[in-house]
Amino acid sequence: MKTVGILALQGDFEAHRKAIERAGARAAEVRTAEQMNACDGLILPGGESTTMLKLLGLENLIEPLREFGQKKPIYGTCAGAILIAREVSHPAQPSLDLMDIGVERNAYGRQVDSHIAKISVDGNGGGELEAVFIRAPIIRRVGSGVRVLARHQGDPVWVEQGQHMATTFHPELTGDARVHQHFVEKL
Repeated sequence: MKTVGILALQGDFEAHRKAIERAGARAAEVRTAEQMNACDGLILPGGESTTMLKLLGLENLIEPLREFGQKKPIYGTCAGAILIAREVSHPAQPSLDLMDIGVERNAYGRQVDSHIAKISVDGNGGGELEAVFIRAPIIRRVGSGVRVLARHQGDPVWVEQGQHMATTFHPELTGDARVHQHFVEKL
Protein backbone atom coordinates (compact mmCIF):
# COMPACT_ATOMS: atom_id res chain seq x y z
CA MET A 1 0.00 0.00 0.00
CA LYS A 2 1.32 3.44 -0.96
CA THR A 3 1.90 6.07 1.74
CA VAL A 4 0.86 9.68 1.27
CA GLY A 5 2.53 12.12 3.61
CA ILE A 6 0.61 15.16 4.79
CA LEU A 7 2.68 18.15 5.83
CA ALA A 8 1.54 18.60 9.43
CA LEU A 9 2.91 22.03 10.33
CA GLN A 10 -0.36 23.94 9.86
CA GLY A 11 -3.77 23.35 8.30
CA ASP A 12 -6.35 20.58 8.45
CA PHE A 13 -4.04 17.62 7.95
CA GLU A 14 -6.47 15.34 9.82
CA ALA A 15 -9.20 15.87 7.18
CA HIS A 16 -6.65 15.04 4.46
CA ARG A 17 -5.67 11.88 6.35
CA LYS A 18 -9.27 10.67 6.31
CA ALA A 19 -9.67 11.53 2.61
CA ILE A 20 -6.47 9.66 1.67
CA GLU A 21 -7.63 6.61 3.61
CA ARG A 22 -11.02 6.76 1.81
CA ALA A 23 -9.03 6.88 -1.45
CA GLY A 24 -7.27 3.62 -0.55
CA ALA A 25 -3.82 4.71 0.59
CA ARG A 26 -2.02 4.98 3.93
CA ALA A 27 -1.59 8.49 5.36
CA ALA A 28 1.30 9.73 7.48
CA GLU A 29 1.83 13.08 9.19
CA VAL A 30 5.09 14.70 8.06
CA ARG A 31 7.11 17.14 10.15
CA THR A 32 10.69 16.21 9.19
CA ALA A 33 12.66 15.52 6.00
CA GLU A 34 13.14 11.91 7.10
CA GLN A 35 9.38 11.40 7.47
CA MET A 36 8.81 13.08 4.10
CA ASN A 37 11.33 10.92 2.26
CA ALA A 38 9.67 7.75 3.58
CA CYS A 39 6.48 8.67 1.67
CA ASP A 40 5.45 7.96 -1.92
CA GLY A 41 3.74 11.35 -2.32
CA LEU A 42 3.01 14.45 -0.25
CA ILE A 43 0.06 16.77 0.38
CA LEU A 44 0.63 20.43 1.24
CA PRO A 45 -2.64 21.34 3.02
CA GLY A 46 -4.45 24.63 3.22
CA GLY A 47 -3.59 27.14 5.90
CA GLU A 48 -1.81 30.46 5.57
CA SER A 49 0.96 30.37 2.96
CA THR A 50 3.28 32.98 4.52
CA THR A 51 3.05 31.22 7.89
CA MET A 52 3.70 27.88 6.20
CA LEU A 53 6.80 29.31 4.48
CA LYS A 54 8.09 30.57 7.84
CA LEU A 55 7.47 27.18 9.48
CA LEU A 56 9.14 25.35 6.56
CA GLY A 57 12.15 27.63 6.99
CA LEU A 58 12.30 27.12 10.76
CA GLU A 59 12.16 23.34 10.29
CA ASN A 60 14.76 23.45 7.45
CA LEU A 61 12.27 21.81 5.08
CA ILE A 62 12.28 24.14 2.05
CA GLU A 63 15.15 22.50 0.14
CA PRO A 64 14.17 18.93 1.15
CA LEU A 65 10.65 19.72 -0.09
CA ARG A 66 11.96 21.02 -3.44
CA GLU A 67 14.14 17.90 -3.79
CA PHE A 68 11.19 15.64 -2.93
CA GLY A 69 9.13 17.38 -5.62
CA GLN A 70 11.80 16.62 -8.23
CA LYS A 71 11.29 12.89 -7.64
CA LYS A 72 7.82 12.31 -6.20
CA PRO A 73 4.27 13.71 -6.55
CA ILE A 74 3.08 16.67 -4.51
CA TYR A 75 -0.52 17.86 -4.20
CA GLY A 76 -1.17 21.37 -2.91
CA THR A 77 -4.59 22.52 -1.68
CA CYS A 78 -5.35 26.23 -1.31
CA ALA A 79 -2.24 27.54 0.53
CA GLY A 80 -0.45 24.41 -0.70
CA ALA A 81 -1.30 25.42 -4.28
CA ILE A 82 0.29 28.80 -3.58
CA LEU A 83 3.43 27.10 -2.25
CA ILE A 84 3.98 24.92 -5.34
CA ALA A 85 3.23 27.67 -7.88
CA ARG A 86 5.91 29.31 -10.03
CA GLU A 87 4.49 32.81 -9.49
CA VAL A 88 2.60 34.24 -6.51
CA SER A 89 0.93 37.65 -6.43
CA HIS A 90 -1.20 39.85 -4.14
CA PRO A 91 1.34 40.18 -2.59
CA ALA A 92 4.28 38.44 -4.23
CA GLN A 93 6.07 35.88 -2.09
CA PRO A 94 8.62 33.09 -2.55
CA SER A 95 7.39 29.67 -3.64
CA LEU A 96 8.71 26.19 -4.44
CA ASP A 97 8.28 26.65 -8.23
CA LEU A 98 7.13 23.05 -8.82
CA MET A 99 4.20 23.82 -11.15
CA ASP A 100 4.04 26.29 -14.03
CA ILE A 101 1.12 28.26 -12.65
CA GLY A 102 0.61 31.84 -11.49
CA VAL A 103 -1.54 32.19 -8.37
CA GLU A 104 -3.19 35.25 -6.82
CA ARG A 105 -3.57 34.92 -3.05
CA ASN A 106 -6.99 35.50 -1.37
CA ALA A 107 -8.41 36.38 -4.78
CA TYR A 108 -12.06 35.70 -3.92
CA GLY A 109 -11.88 38.11 -0.99
CA ARG A 110 -11.82 37.91 2.78
CA GLN A 111 -12.97 35.10 5.08
CA VAL A 112 -16.58 36.30 4.82
CA ASP A 113 -16.41 35.69 1.04
CA SER A 114 -15.66 31.99 1.51
CA HIS A 115 -18.22 29.78 -0.23
CA ILE A 116 -19.23 26.34 -1.46
CA ALA A 117 -19.91 25.79 -5.16
CA LYS A 118 -20.68 22.96 -7.56
CA ILE A 119 -17.98 22.74 -10.23
CA SER A 120 -17.84 20.70 -13.42
CA VAL A 121 -14.92 18.31 -13.68
CA ASP A 122 -13.34 18.21 -17.16
CA GLY A 123 -11.17 15.18 -16.54
CA ASN A 124 -11.20 12.28 -14.10
CA GLY A 125 -14.54 10.87 -15.23
CA GLY A 126 -16.29 14.24 -15.41
CA GLY A 127 -19.41 15.13 -13.47
CA GLU A 128 -19.97 17.66 -10.72
CA LEU A 129 -17.92 18.13 -7.60
CA GLU A 130 -18.65 20.13 -4.44
CA ALA A 131 -15.85 22.65 -3.89
CA VAL A 132 -15.23 24.49 -0.61
CA PHE A 133 -13.41 27.81 -1.15
CA ILE A 134 -11.95 29.39 2.03
CA ARG A 135 -10.00 32.62 1.43
CA ALA A 136 -9.04 30.83 -1.76
CA PRO A 137 -6.44 31.80 -4.32
CA ILE A 138 -7.22 31.99 -8.03
CA ILE A 139 -4.97 30.42 -10.63
CA ARG A 140 -4.43 33.36 -13.01
CA ARG A 141 -1.98 31.67 -15.41
CA VAL A 142 -1.33 28.09 -16.50
CA GLY A 143 1.73 27.07 -18.49
CA SER A 144 1.55 25.00 -21.65
CA GLY A 145 2.29 21.76 -19.78
CA VAL A 146 -0.50 22.27 -17.23
CA ARG A 147 -3.80 20.40 -17.64
CA VAL A 148 -6.95 22.04 -16.24
CA LEU A 149 -9.29 19.46 -14.66
CA ALA A 150 -11.96 21.85 -13.33
CA ARG A 151 -12.92 25.53 -13.42
CA HIS A 152 -15.02 27.85 -11.25
CA GLN A 153 -16.34 31.14 -12.66
CA GLY A 154 -14.06 30.58 -15.67
CA ASP A 155 -10.85 30.21 -13.65
CA PRO A 156 -8.87 26.97 -13.22
CA VAL A 157 -9.38 25.49 -9.74
CA TRP A 158 -7.98 21.95 -10.22
CA VAL A 159 -4.82 21.52 -12.29
CA GLU A 160 -2.10 18.97 -12.80
CA GLN A 161 1.32 19.04 -14.38
CA GLY A 162 3.20 15.78 -14.65
CA GLN A 163 3.27 14.19 -11.23
CA HIS A 164 2.04 17.30 -9.37
CA MET A 165 -1.47 18.54 -8.71
CA ALA A 166 -3.12 21.61 -7.16
CA THR A 167 -6.62 22.69 -6.13
CA THR A 168 -7.63 26.13 -4.92
CA PHE A 169 -10.52 24.56 -3.00
CA HIS A 170 -10.63 22.08 -0.11
CA PRO A 171 -11.84 18.63 -1.27
CA GLU A 172 -10.87 17.17 2.10
CA LEU A 173 -13.86 18.99 3.63
CA THR A 174 -16.38 16.97 1.61
CA GLY A 175 -17.16 13.25 1.55
CA ASP A 176 -16.13 12.98 -2.12
CA ALA A 177 -12.74 11.27 -2.42
CA ARG A 178 -12.30 11.69 -6.22
CA VAL A 179 -9.65 14.42 -5.99
CA HIS A 180 -7.58 12.48 -3.47
CA GLN A 181 -8.12 9.28 -5.47
CA HIS A 182 -6.72 11.02 -8.55
CA PHE A 183 -3.64 11.99 -6.55
CA VAL A 184 -3.19 8.45 -5.18
CA GLU A 185 -3.22 7.19 -8.78
CA LYS A 186 -0.13 9.35 -9.45
CA LEU A 187 1.94 7.44 -6.89
